[in-house]
Amino acid sequence: MDAGIEVTSVARSAPDAGGGGVLSAVATVAIDGTEPVFAGHYPDFPIFPGVCIVECVQRAALAVAERSGMPEPRLLAVESTRFLGAVRPGDLLTVRLELRDHEGAVRCRATASTERGEAASVRLRLSGEVAV
Repeated sequence: MDAGIEVTSVARSAPDAGGGGVLSAVATVAIDGTEPVFAGHYPDFPIFPGVCIVECVQRAALAVAERSGMPEPRLLAVESTRFLGAVRPGDLLTVRLELRDHEGAVRCRATASTERGEAASVRLRLSGEVAV
């Protein structure tokens, strides 16, 4: 997938009750209609595969983590995913993320949406900690 992630905003909040840092961010991904995945998913009714949506969220989370100063963040787990709507060729996917310290790692809660509404909710676990 060649889609580029554009981080459009990052906000750092005061530490939460547990003393951990919290980041809120928004990123966008333009879904190119020439992506090879559309050829087989589905030929006459192209839909961006769910695994590709999760990859966009993961790439956005890592971009935000790196931009905020986390050294070498990496994906530890996809904790949950729920697909709620279709992403089509030409859509602009908007990813809203909240990253917070959680049990020695960073928990990322994210929603991915298009102009038609929410497409997915995703929860990831990343290595590192949110700098406060």
